[in-house]
Amino acid sequence: MREKLDSIIKRYTILSEKMSDPKIYSDQSKLTPIAKEHSSLEQIVNLGKKYISINNQILDDKNIIKGNDEDLKQIALEEINELEKALISKEEELKILLLPKDPNDDKNLILEIRAGTGGDEAALFAADLYRIYIRYAERNNWALKVLNSSDTGIGGIKEAIVSIQGKGAFGMLKYESGVHRVQRVPKTETSGRVHTSAATVAVLPEAADVDIDIKDSDLKIDTYRASGAGGQHVNKTESAIRITHTPSGLVVTCQDESSQHKNRAAALKVLKTRLLAAEEEKLAKERSAERKILVSTGDRSAKIRTYNFPQGRVTDHRINFTTHRLNEILDGDILDLIENLKIADQQALMAAQME
Repeated sequence: MREKLDSIIKRYTILSEKMSDPKIYSDQSKLTPIAKEHSSLEQIVNLGKKYISINNQILDDKNIIKGNDEDLKQIALEEINELEKALISKEEELKILLLPKDPNDDKNLILEIRAGTGGDEAALFAADLYRIYIRYAERNNWALKVLNSSDTGIGGIKEAIVSIQGKGAFGMLKYESGVHRVQRVPKTETSGRVHTSAATVAVLPEAADVDIDIKDSDLKIDTYRASGAGGQHVNKTESAIRITHTPSGLVVTCQDESSQHKNRAAALKVLKTRLLAAEEEKLAKERSAERKILVSTGDRSAKIRTYNFPQGRVTDHRINFTTHRLNEILDGDILDLIENLKIADQQALMAAQME
């Protein structure tokens, strides 16, 4: 641990010196990657320095114990006991910080919500999920833009695709991918029976141009007039875009922007993101075919969570975590859920490293 920390602190110092170099500071293309790496090491360095300081204090106290001053020896013995507890605590924190990082965690994301089984009730639940993530994004001061949406006209959502931009956005919301299930009495239900409906959430790291390359010859682009429920959002020009990626068969539509050019750019962003996610999912399966992952971050067929309205209960099935804060969660207060999923993921990673 000490050798690893010394190496990281040395690297951090070198990066700090480079950032102070006028030649690098004035060149954004050189400064940006250095500053990004510097920032990624800062938390480890600060905690590592505390760990080293405590370790040095313990060594000093052990030298005092070897001496002849009985009073100092007693003080040192008492101090060592507390310092060793603090050292173990810092070491556990460092183990988590030193776990391999998901390179996508700091990326922006594309959020896709689709109503599943359950008809109008599923669409209303999809709208509830949409509100949860919009409110959570607002709580974090993240920028968001609706790229495509299709509503039912009664407050429900058939599909919504949203771009969310913010530091660490994907790393916070990646655990939300999967099938979300709701149990409640629909407003249209006269007998008071509880119905079960579902909606699918996909959280994808937004692809940058450097991540994936698409040939123009592989794209089929169609234009059509934008439309919406009850005649809303209708326009008389063909500004809506449908892009088909021929090799994969993926189809993306976008009609929420005001111009054909903007809709084309937004649709391409979603297409690249989906292609990148498919490629990463394929690689992940190849690398971990024999290993069971505790927290599902990409399998959209997995039922991950149930929202039980009669009992005011939310249960995440991946980690057997239950909370009765249903109303707060519906208002976007999902940090507690996310933190518990992160802890479970970290524990799984640590266990895997020890195998």
